[in-house]
Amino acid sequence: MRDAVIVSAVRSPIGKRAGVLSGLHPADLSAQVLQGLAARANLDPALVDDVVWGCVGQVGEQAVDIARTAVLSAGWPESVPGTTVDRQCGSSQQSIAFAAAGVIAGHYDIAVAGGVESMSRVPMGSTYRDGSPIGDLYVKRYGEGMPNQGLGAEQIAREWSLSRTDLDTYAVRSHQRAARAAAAGLFDAQIVEIETADGVVRADQGIRPDSTVEVLAKLKPSFLDDGVISAGNASQVSDGAAAVLITSSEIAAANGWTPLVRVHTSVVAGSDPNIMLTGPIPATHKALKRSGLSLDDIGAFEVNEAFASVPLAWQAEFGVPTEKLNPLGGAIALGHPLGGSGARITTTLIHHLADQGIRYGLQTMCEGGGQANVTIYELLA
Repeated sequence: MRDAVIVSAVRSPIGKRAGVLSGLHPADLSAQVLQGLAARANLDPALVDDVVWGCVGQVGEQAVDIARTAVLSAGWPESVPGTTVDRQCGSSQQSIAFAAAGVIAGHYDIAVAGGVESMSRVPMGSTYRDGSPIGDLYVKRYGEGMPNQGLGAEQIAREWSLSRTDLDTYAVRSHQRAARAAAAGLFDAQIVEIETADGVVRADQGIRPDSTVEVLAKLKPSFLDDGVISAGNASQVSDGAAAVLITSSEIAAANGWTPLVRVHTSVVAGSDPNIMLTGPIPATHKALKRSGLSLDDIGAFEVNEAFASVPLAWQAEFGVPTEKLNPLGGAIALGHPLGGSGARITTTLIHHLADQGIRYGLQTMCEGGGQANVTIYELLA
């Protein structure tokens, strides 16, 4: 039976909204990451059976199958196809799952998976600016109005008794961990330098090492006048892309590649679409049951920091030690380029497993519509 292994994982630096990557077309940003992946892995792009690319805002510059546009923009052979996936914030994590399944099934020998989002150029909500994505039957079941992630994050904070100080303290820790990781060079091996009209971008832009709970406490709540969610304890609006190279162990050996990790288990689960952000909890239970592993078997956990209440509620449910949860910081510090975040987190997790010699790592992301992916990786290198 074939397996699916990742032999290389790279990402762009993450730029702030209207920041260092905002002048770059998202297809060109994707193309540079694809080029960087090929260079790192000594990959002949002609061997790639498909590029599976996540993107949430598939409109404007990110429309018309940006995966294919990225492939052609990278200068890869016209024989290499590409397809674009939308599972909201988990789009590129789902892309990895689809590509891995394709390799295991024998539909692909070599695939590239990842994703992109240029939130500076394609703002959130652009895809339904001219009409609502929910119709009468949805309204009949769930009521009027689009579900709001911010209000969902507020509801989670209430249900798990998380205070504003709890959330701000978590946010500060995210920045501190990311700052330490960057200073120690822990992101260097995973970052592909990106050329822009203003120069080369080499580092993440959103990390604020001097952030304090006292400073964050001064920010106004973003969604409710008496709420606890603010811009300081939520993920940053960002630009970025990431990509991984997936194949089987046998094909990796034939090409002289040393696999980094095996895709051990991959699941997806649905949850309440109104609160929307609790999906990682049932998805984690599902992944653990399917994998045959226990929480104690897993040495690192990445729970996307869409809002600080999400990983804190997840941690309260599973009792995972703080030092194992988002050990290098997360989207509050690094940023959350929607369609690229799943692959960005995968890249960071894989490199962390390799750097620390940790056998198993688990990644999960809450997603629009009330969904969540979980992927468990097994270190091979």
